[in-house]
Amino acid sequence: MRPRTPASPRTAGLLAVLLGLLLPFLALTTPAHAAPPGFRVENGRLLEASGNDFVMRGVNHAHTWYADRLGSLAHIKAKGANTVRVVLSSGDRWTRNDTADVAGVVAQCKQNRLICVLEVHDTTGYGEQSGAVTLSRAADYWISVQSALAGQEDHVIVNIGNEPYGNTGYTAWTADTKAAIQKLRNAGFDHTIMVDAPNWGQDWAFTMRDNAASVFAADPDANTVFSIHMYGVFDTAAEISDYLGRFVSAKLPIVVGEFGHNHSDGDPDEDTILAVTRQLGLGYLGWSWSGNGGGVEYLDMVTNFDPNQLTGWGERIFNGADGIAATSEEAAVYGSGSGGDTTPPTAPGAPSASAVTSSSVTLTWGAAIDANGVTGYDVVRIAGGAESTVVTTAGTTATVTGLTPATSHTFAVYARDAAGNRSQRSATVTVTTSSGGTTRACEIGYRVTGEWPGGFQGEVTVRNTGGSAVNGWTLRWTFPADQRITHMWGGTPTQSGSAVSVVSASYTASIPASGSVSLGFTASRTGANPGPTAFSLNGADCSVA
Repeated sequence: MRPRTPASPRTAGLLAVLLGLLLPFLALTTPAHAAPPGFRVENGRLLEASGNDFVMRGVNHAHTWYADRLGSLAHIKAKGANTVRVVLSSGDRWTRNDTADVAGVVAQCKQNRLICVLEVHDTTGYGEQSGAVTLSRAADYWISVQSALAGQEDHVIVNIGNEPYGNTGYTAWTADTKAAIQKLRNAGFDHTIMVDAPNWGQDWAFTMRDNAASVFAADPDANTVFSIHMYGVFDTAAEISDYLGRFVSAKLPIVVGEFGHNHSDGDPDEDTILAVTRQLGLGYLGWSWSGNGGGVEYLDMVTNFDPNQLTGWGERIFNGADGIAATSEEAAVYGSGSGGDTTPPTAPGAPSASAVTSSSVTLTWGAAIDANGVTGYDVVRIAGGAESTVVTTAGTTATVTGLTPATSHTFAVYARDAAGNRSQRSATVTVTTSSGGTTRACEIGYRVTGEWPGGFQGEVTVRNTGGSAVNGWTLRWTFPADQRITHMWGGTPTQSGSAVSVVSASYTASIPASGSVSLGFTASRTGANPGPTAFSLNGADCSVA
């Protein structure tokens, strides 16, 4: 709510008399808070300006460290997200994201029909982390870039500062958060404001939980949302259900602003986080798309920002039970459904083929055009008049694998926009694969994604190179050394000596022809860490990539 001009002293007396006469009528006809122009909170729920309930389903993107990767927003949207939380810097700890850059981020969010949650990361661990800044300092940054945000209240939510206290001095969180909210309101911010919990975002001391009501009441616009980060502190279903349930019972808006499938401080229960947020109708934003370092590379959802290389964690959050693809609904402000964007993109250019082998081909095509932006392409194989999608990508090139040797294959491409409209089919291209040896129905990619003394993290990609879908699988291999799996996502492992057997999880059980799934794991070791050299899927030997 914007500041109002105070009455002049000469008219104050008359206004007081009139106010006394009008109070009974005002009490009946005036709401407690004027409705904000965009997102707003009512009865503990986040609503769009239209009054539609909005439930965030998305991920975090580390923009301030990877400013050249803004195209990732299109890839995130193509995976089904309706929201992206974008990391920015006030310039105190990292390179400052200036007004022009913030405006560019907002424009990309809108072009890709995503709601933008913008956060300042320089506050992370204040009081414990060297160089971290205060919430007041973060509020000053928002005021400095306000021109990029004005009028964007129905597309942008302002997350004042990331994890604004560590485990030292966090009792000041309540007063500092109230003051930062009020500083933004006094500066004219009408946006929904999001506030992170202290204790590195995990609120293990319950400072945010126990003071949320007073913080919410301190917002003159009553338009504040609380954000809890769920990592090792939230490793049981009871803890997750109790924490979120208390906010819902108190009719206070809460989202899970960050969470992962694993962390250095413990093993969060991601399945319960996803299930309970669905049951309670609460939003979540997983950490994070790509680019993690410092020993938490396992939190990458895709490898090297490549949307076609989903990790085990990425597969879980995007395509698993209660994940983004199954539960996300696009914001109504973008006109989904009736009355929205119904114009499909133009057809992509005819694909050309290169790097043809006995089992794969690389296809490249000209980009399609759409008024609101193309978010993805579907590559289809055509046989006997029927089509089957073999690759989905956000770019204009893709490699199709699992092809039969010495066989003619015909491909074409469709474009999709953010509203789900699909273009006309491109022209086709026909290629003939070269002769090859015996073709196996599966191919395994095994790699170590991180190592530390006494342990490591690995990833296994299972590719179906056969001609029909796999529904339910058991993968087996033998470690060459003394590696022992300690935790796995994407499957359920058992290990006897060096022999490992993995049964698929519900969300990785189905592998379409030419498709793949990934699983990740952490393991212990005492010496060398050589990789397995042989794998079998449902009893059949696989080739190793």
